[in-house]
Amino acid sequence: MDVLLSSVPVFLFGTGIFYIFKLRGFYLLHPVKALRSVFRRTQASGVSPVKALCMALAGTLGVGNIVGVATALYLGGSGAVFWMIFSALVAMVLKYAEITLAMRHRRYGSSGLPEGGAPYYIKDGLSRIGHPRTGALLGGIFAVLCLVNTFTMGSMLQANAVAGALEGGFHLPLWVTGVAVALLTVTATRGGVSRIASLTEKIVPFMTAVFLVLCCAVLFLRHDRIGSAVADIFSEAFDLSGVGGGILGFITSSGIKYGVMRGLVSNEAGCGTAPMAHASADTSSPARQGVLGLVEVFVDTVLLCSVTALAILVSDSGPNAFGADGVRTAQAAFSSVLGPWAGVIFAISVFCFGVATILCWAHYGMTSLSAVLRSNSTLLSKGQKLFPLIYGATVIIGALTAPSGVWALADGALAVMTLINLGVLLCMHREVVEETDLFLMEQGIGKPRK
Repeated sequence: MDVLLSSVPVFLFGTGIFYIFKLRGFYLLHPVKALRSVFRRTQASGVSPVKALCMALAGTLGVGNIVGVATALYLGGSGAVFWMIFSALVAMVLKYAEITLAMRHRRYGSSGLPEGGAPYYIKDGLSRIGHPRTGALLGGIFAVLCLVNTFTMGSMLQANAVAGALEGGFHLPLWVTGVAVALLTVTATRGGVSRIASLTEKIVPFMTAVFLVLCCAVLFLRHDRIGSAVADIFSEAFDLSGVGGGILGFITSSGIKYGVMRGLVSNEAGCGTAPMAHASADTSSPARQGVLGLVEVFVDTVLLCSVTALAILVSDSGPNAFGADGVRTAQAAFSSVLGPWAGVIFAISVFCFGVATILCWAHYGMTSLSAVLRSNSTLLSKGQKLFPLIYGATVIIGALTAPSGVWALADGALAVMTLINLGVLLCMHREVVEETDLFLMEQGIGKPRK
């Protein structure tokens, strides 16, 4: 498992740098112009681009931003924060690329709404270069692993964080939270992507604002410690002396491994899941929706994960208060500085984060199920009816059980998904370049390639 997790940063950085050069770093050179027209509604079907963005953010703004950050600090030290941010800046372009491909290769389901994601463009992309069986196999493996992550990271881990936070903030029994969230999830999931998108559009802006205010309050009251925390982040990020430095040190560093993996859990850039949310958008340009993916990674990791990590580092309790129990560590960080009332606000924030993520991952799971069973309409129909009930059951289980083994399973599945997806992104880079050039010329900031 360690070898698998250690290989992800190498391939993630390599593929990201490759795409930055291939796309001429357009989002770094022209950020304002690139964003100028992405919020315009252009079609009558599907959901709006902004709703699709909110649904994708709901999938990423969850345990990764709170529990994942606290866990990364405990396992990888302060240096993990640097690698979370660095991997996000490199991986932003990968989120753009995979969303662009998902839009280009999406299908329309029985409901008439668009659906797509990595399982679809993996199959199509490898088929177009003469490897249809490999494409079908890898697309199927990706979809199955995504289902595994749906029932672990998407439901159990989120439910565990929500139940733990509400128990600490309101002394609410774990089973009560589990049943309540499960009922909400089953009801919303049966409403399909449109209902999920509408709910997340309302939840995401609210929960983001509340959590930012909480973090900023801690940073304001402990501003004298910020300089020391930032210094520790940079010094520990490059402290590879324990393994002799060099390439071996880079690959095996705990700060890098856990920083990148928790950053990946947080923003999902490069792993191929968020495109399933964006594929439902009613935009006519694949690249236009891809630009919103850049926004998604920036808000999720560069902004929220950074302030969360700093708030924990400067708090009175610190990052090691409760070991690997990220929920209690984060909750203690806010309460130790702001008082007991902060624990209540924190519990509400985690509830919003967790429920939004659970809803979004329900959509990812249904999309993956459709990709696996698409050729058998009878099984697909039965699976779609059973999925909400099974998913709701895993929410209850997650609320009642400790997540230690589930984190390992989720990390492993996510790592394999990411490696498959990155390989396909490299194979299909010409399609991304083509769509990008068209988009940039429409915006007046691009020139034809020679």
